[in-house]
Amino acid sequence: MINKFCLGLTGRMASGKGEIVKVLERKGFKYISLSDIVRERAAKEGGIQTRSRMQDIGNQLRSEGGAGVLGKKVRERIESLSEQKWVIDGIRNPEEIKELRKINRFFLIAVLSERKIIIDRLINRSRNTDAANIDELNRRLDREWGIGEPDGGQQVGRCIEEADFKLNNNGTVDELEKEIIKLLLLIEGENG
Repeated sequence: MINKFCLGLTGRMASGKGEIVKVLERKGFKYISLSDIVRERAAKEGGIQTRSRMQDIGNQLRSEGGAGVLGKKVRERIESLSEQKWVIDGIRNPEEIKELRKINRFFLIAVLSERKIIIDRLINRSRNTDAANIDELNRRLDREWGIGEPDGGQQVGRCIEEADFKLNNNGTVDELEKEIIKLLLLIEGENG
């Protein structure tokens, strides 16, 4: 097993994972996302990077290399680098979690938010991969959760079930920051 300290993040899009990454980076964590692997493939293939296309490419990679392939590739990158503290985002399949748990000190954090709040955030943040009407956003949220997806596809709902810790993020960014710092102190205290 690798002797690194890694916090993995799972949760629906716009649940607050990006804000947690910012806090952890300020605390000295190096950032990596399973989506980096997907974006690399998308860049090679060319074309517009919509959320739906990125989901399709992620599923294609899982189909080609097994459901845990993105987790395996990220774990291998972490193994090859000298940094000891990592925050890993974009975990969307339980097989990815199995690969990442090969890291000795890996903890999975599920970030939870109410669906209405998530939709409001998606509309307000105006990313080109989020642009859609409410019906389309609901379809994307369902797909990400695992509805209509194969076992090797996106399964955020199942990933949340495997989380070591769960953070509710229905409030402000400041409240979320306080919660993640409190959780970080707890994890480091128990596993330092």
